[in-house]
Formats: sequence, C-alpha cells, structure tokens
Amino acid sequence: MKLRATLVGFTAILMWSFLALLTAGSGKMPPFQLSAVCFAIGSIPGLVVLVLNPARLGLLKQPARVWFTGIAGLFGYHFLYFTALRSAPAVEAGLISYLWPLLIVVGSALLPGERLRWYHVAGALAGLCGTFLIVGRNGIDFDGAYAVGYGAAFLCAFTWSGYSLLTRRFEAVSTDVVTGFCLATSILSFFSHLGLEATVWPETGVEWVAVIGLGLFPVGAAFYAWDYGVKNGDIQILGAASYAAPLLSTLILTLFGFAEPSWRIALACLLVTGGALLAAQKMFRRKSQAQPAAAG
Repeated sequence: MKLRATLVGFTAILMWSFLALLTAGSGKMPPFQLSAVCFAIGSIPGLVVLVLNPARLGLLKQPARVWFTGIAGLFGYHFLYFTALRSAPAVEAGLISYLWPLLIVVGSALLPGERLRWYHVAGALAGLCGTFLIVGRNGIDFDGAYAVGYGAAFLCAFTWSGYSLLTRRFEAVSTDVVTGFCLATSILSFFSHLGLEATVWPETGVEWVAVIGLGLFPVGAAFYAWDYGVKNGDIQILGAASYAAPLLSTLILTLFGFAEPSWRIALACLLVTGGALLAAQKMFRRKSQAQPAAAG
C-alpha cells in the first residue's frame, strides 16, 4: 500500500516535469490567466467523478482548516511564485523556490510516525545540488535590490512544503476535495488576472493543445496524485525525489530542442538520481527482506 502510494505520488513529479515544455508551447498567455484556465480544466475530471457518483459529494464537507490549507497551498504557492518571478531574476527566484523538497524532508520529522534519518537529508541535499547545476547554469548573482522577489520565493518554498506536510496530517480526508481546491484556485487566479494583467488568448491550435495539456496533467492530475501520495506514501522519499522534476524538465526541453545537452545535465542526473535512491534505501531494504520471508 505504502509503496503503491509513493509511486502514485511520483507520477505527480513526472507530470510536473512537463510543465516547462507545455508552458513554452502555450503562447503568451500571462501567468495568472494561464493559472485560472488550467486549474479550471484540472477540476473537470474531479467534477465528472462527483457527477457520476453523487454520493461522493458528501466527502467535500470538511472542516474550514482543510479548505484553508488546500486553497492556501495551491493558490498561495502560485501567487507567490509568480510574484517572485515578477520581482526578481528567474534563476535566483527559481533556485530559492526549489528549497521546498528539502523542507518537506526535514519537516517530516515533525509528523507522527515519521523518523528523519541522515540519508533522507543527504539525499535531498544531493538533489538540491543537482538542481543548482541546472537552474544556475549561467551563474548566480543575488542582489539586495530584489529582496522582495527573493522573499516571495522563500515564502513560496515554505508554502508548498507546509501544504504537503499538513496534507499528511489530513490523511483521512478524501482526495476528492482537491477538486474544490482547484476550482477555488482558478477563481482566485482569475480575479488576480483581472487586477494585474492584460488578457491574451492562444492564437493557434498547438497553443490550445498545450494549455489543455497543462490543465489535465501538471496543473490537474498531478495535484490529485500528489495528495494521494503524501497522505499514504513515504513523504520523505517523495520529498527527495521531487528534485527529479527540474532535471526531467531540462531533459525533456533538451529532447525537444529547447535546450542544449551539457556535462551539467549529466552530473545533475547523477546527483538527483543518487539522492533519490539514497533517500529510498530503507524502502528497498524492506522489499528485499520481504521477498525471502515470502519465499520461506
């Protein structure tokens, strides 16, 4: 059960790795408008399930703290991330925001029944180093003039890690509630768009396909999979493995001609993969011990 849930959670990481490619193909739609459209699309599968199974509507009746955590996690993360990108250079803001997997691993020590080991932290740090090689490939230059953007990026990292850790504490809450989180995030993003951006719609069919793909997978199904994974799987492994998202994203962009292959990517691959395997070693040991026992 735990292994399966961890693998389900990892599919979210795989879907997030297509975020950059699909965003690049979505045209010039501004971020809050894109967020509003994509989260609306992402809520459709959940709405279909609720329509086909009306009895599940009762699962949406949850305490206010559950709704606050979910909406603050999904909308708060994206609002702070877009604010960081508007207020600071993308490289530095992106690197700071990628602290969230490490914060999840370290913060997991506060969860009931979890025990933080040295290899969890070492695996997450290896992943962070790999991410540094990718995100900071053209150099890092932190400038005090962008303090607001850096602050937003830090809050962004704490928001998503906090949401993921608190979600674990709501393990009895059905994943159906993510549908409501997506709808609320879409509405809040829409109002943010009206106040901060000019409306721009996709101009070609390819751009619309990219937008729909974003809504169905990285900004849709991924959040359902992540919710299920962190509630029922190994959150420490998922935290360390999350550094695979920027690596896989870069590999995908390279495959499609949006980036050039380099030694940095190869070394980052070793660091991220090795870090994930190091963090997951206990799970591998349990599996190897279970096989002889089953055979006996």
